[in-house]
Amino acid sequence: MRLADIKQAAGLPDHLNGDTVPVPKRVGHTGQNVWKQLFISPTRPVLHITICALGLQFFQQASGIDAVVMYSPRIYEKAGITSDEKKLLATIAVGVCKTIFILITTFMVDRIGRRVLLLTSCGGLVLSMLTLATGLTVIDRSEGSDNLGWVVVICVLMTYTSVAFFSMGMGPIAWVYSSEIFPLHLRAQGCGLGVAINRATSGVILMTFISLYKAITIGGTFFLFSGVATVTWIFFFTLLPETRGRNLEDMEALFGGFFNWRRTMKELRDKEVSHAQGDD
Repeated sequence: MRLADIKQAAGLPDHLNGDTVPVPKRVGHTGQNVWKQLFISPTRPVLHITICALGLQFFQQASGIDAVVMYSPRIYEKAGITSDEKKLLATIAVGVCKTIFILITTFMVDRIGRRVLLLTSCGGLVLSMLTLATGLTVIDRSEGSDNLGWVVVICVLMTYTSVAFFSMGMGPIAWVYSSEIFPLHLRAQGCGLGVAINRATSGVILMTFISLYKAITIGGTFFLFSGVATVTWIFFFTLLPETRGRNLEDMEALFGGFFNWRRTMKELRDKEVSHAQGDD
């Protein structure tokens, strides 16, 4: 009787009495099936999740932050800093600034929430890129003037400000957010594709930056990046719900409404309140 109960609990047929049990071939989520669920016949929640995750990875790099970091010596040169020693020190300070704000964000992300940090980060990036573009344009059009020291200072500060705002939200949270919203069986392929889009976008920005600023001036290039960051803020505000404190079961309920996710969020909160009152 005990053996029959064990077989039933394990899902084994009664006629199996040997020492070995044949294991049926599992029909799981094969790679081909996963891509089909992501792009060919996705459910509304999966489609919303995919758009958010891939869009977040794309816009993280399309905002031009890698151009600020990688080409900061050239930016400082255009701003009027000609000393190699000063350019080196200013460039090192960019890396230090980035590291400090990423560490700060590590302790803030679960207290403040992903969405607040993303919107603050992107909004700050819009303003700092816009100010940097304006300063570089003033310097470019006032070549030969000796009264531009204050503009040079502003341009240098705006490179640090851009890196700081990026590092307090868009930089680290893009990876956290995109990995936690995918269902487990789609996470590997979804996150892998996000990384590919992120790196490809970064490569395009870095390879085209010099050609771009020669075509439309360095100030015009950062005006363009500021415009992209504005579109990014709108994307974050309209499509990305807050995921702080949510488990995997909540994700499919939270996503799928696209622009109506706020109503879903309110329903989830009301349900949590009713459950809490019921427990009391």
